[in-house]
Amino acid sequence: MTIRFDDRVAIVTGAGNGLGRAHALELARRGAKLVINDFGGARDGSGGSQTAAEKVVEEITANGGEAMANAANVSDHAQCVAMAEAALSRFGRIDILIN
Repeated sequence: MTIRFDDRVAIVTGAGNGLGRAHALELARRGAKLVINDFGGARDGSGGSQTAAEKVVEEITANGGEAMANAANVSDHAQCVAMAEAALSRFGRIDILIN
């Protein structure tokens, strides 16, 4: 038996690569709608780019899933609130958070 996440909405932080990406792809495979968050900055916290998140979104949508990219810095409360608001605006709910 496979656990399904149909019509559930998940925010996955750090989802541009590594474990976050793996979690996001598996949730999408099981029917979840995703917010792919990746700040894309350097390890020292400088910079920031949505490119890694956008690549994962492209992979999910190419396989029939639904996702949106987000480059919020999760160490900034206001950016986290904005990310949640964007998810609610697009999908109408948030069911899962993987950070």
